[in-house]
Amino acid sequence: MAGDDHFSLFGLPARFDLDAQALESAWRTVAAQVHPDRFATASPAERRVAMQWAARANEAYRQLRDPLLRARYLCEQAGVDLQTESNTSMDTAFLMQQMTWREMMDDARDDAGVLAALRAELEQARQQMRAALTRLLDEQRDYAAAGLKVREWMFVEKLAQELAHAHPDS
Repeated sequence: MAGDDHFSLFGLPARFDLDAQALESAWRTVAAQVHPDRFATASPAERRVAMQWAARANEAYRQLRDPLLRARYLCEQAGVDLQTESNTSMDTAFLMQQMTWREMMDDARDDAGVLAALRAELEQARQQMRAALTRLLDEQRDYAAAGLKVREWMFVEKLAQELAHAHPDS
């Protein structure tokens, strides 16, 4: 089985803008080739290798099907250390936007309209992140700038999760 990286494992181009159907089809093909049931009568070593390949294929698929994880993976493959735990520096405009969203989140506790507006803004931010990462990763190959955008997107996802936990029925 070939594939030094997730993309080559599935025979796909290393791009952020990835065809989801092509990814799923490629994953199904690889998964069928390495499924442990195909190796039921094989030696213990062959079964172990098949299980390792199946686990690798599943992990690669999990990372590539999620746009944020795919962007992180591409940046890391290009040698960008995202420093997600230690580096909190972000664009000033994005920091101001964070403050606005935090205020909206506080107001959303008492106002369904603010809640709906915040959800809409976060979804719009996700779409803008995807467009920016397509440009930065696939067109400009600017992995450092893409890394900054990935960290911003991680904040958006964290805020969306907090919002979902705070307002599960809304």
